[in-house]
Amino acid sequence: MDLEKSREEQAGEGCLVVALRMPVRVVALVLVVPVRMVWDALVVAGRFLNGRVFRPVGRALAWVGRAVFVWPFVALWRWVLVPLGAALRWLGLVLVVVPAGWLYRRVLTPFGHALAWLGHRLLVVPSVWLYRWVLTPVGHALAWCGQGVFAVTSLLVAGIATALYWTARVLVVWPAAAVWRWVLAPVGRVLAVVAREVGAALGHAWRVAGYVSLAVGRALAALCRWTVVEPARWVYRTVLTPVGHAVRDAVLRPVANAARSVGRITGDTLRSVRLTVRQVRQDVRRALLGGPGTAGKRDDQAVKGAVVSPGGRDERIPLAKR
Repeated sequence: MDLEKSREEQAGEGCLVVALRMPVRVVALVLVVPVRMVWDALVVAGRFLNGRVFRPVGRALAWVGRAVFVWPFVALWRWVLVPLGAALRWLGLVLVVVPAGWLYRRVLTPFGHALAWLGHRLLVVPSVWLYRWVLTPVGHALAWCGQGVFAVTSLLVAGIATALYWTARVLVVWPAAAVWRWVLAPVGRVLAVVAREVGAALGHAWRVAGYVSLAVGRALAALCRWTVVEPARWVYRTVLTPVGHAVRDAVLRPVANAARSVGRITGDTLRSVRLTVRQVRQDVRRALLGGPGTAGKRDDQAVKGAVVSPGGRDERIPLAKR
């Protein structure tokens, strides 16, 4: 249906449109494809920067702005300006509003009533008399004179306007109409056709450039996947994972077990050494200072009873009670 409509439209168009359409579309496609690819790259970069950089930085700046500017001013408004405004309002009410109200009620209102009574007697009554017996007759006379002057002026203006109208029509309007009809209108139609075709070519080229850019992007993504991602995945799955498992089973686990055994043996040895040192210290103290020998005998029995098992654990042999 769309192909039939386009063929019908092309059949109804002029030869100038058909001759201009294909070269203009080819030139527009060549010029627009690089621009569209650059535009798509910029859009992808802008989305990445917006999601990864601009939004976190904006949130951090917003929080810093609130902490530096908003919260101090809110605290200043709440704890300083509001109480100060309330105090100033109370002072204004006490010092200005109440005295002004009393002055208005007790002084200005009676004084204003007196001035209104005097103004009515001294200004309104004489003004009414002057308007009724002087200004009204003078105004009627001036209005009658003005009507005559207006009529004469209207006749003169009408004659001058008629002469200027026909002069402008003969000298300006008719030549301008002829130029518009026989020169500007045909040129405008040609320029409109050219502009329409150029716009349509640019739109078509932009859409085609979008498809080209999408195909190039998919090709680059596929190339990156098959040259980098898939080999790296294969190396990780088939080489690094078995090697890691072998190293873990053959080296790391035996080394860890040996280290734990050495640690246990070292701890048992240190405990035995501590017991021996303690016994020597007690023997030296007993030899130098003297003392009961039961403690020494008990320590000897404890040292003799401490035997290190082959697995690295302390197994104390219970001694028979005497």
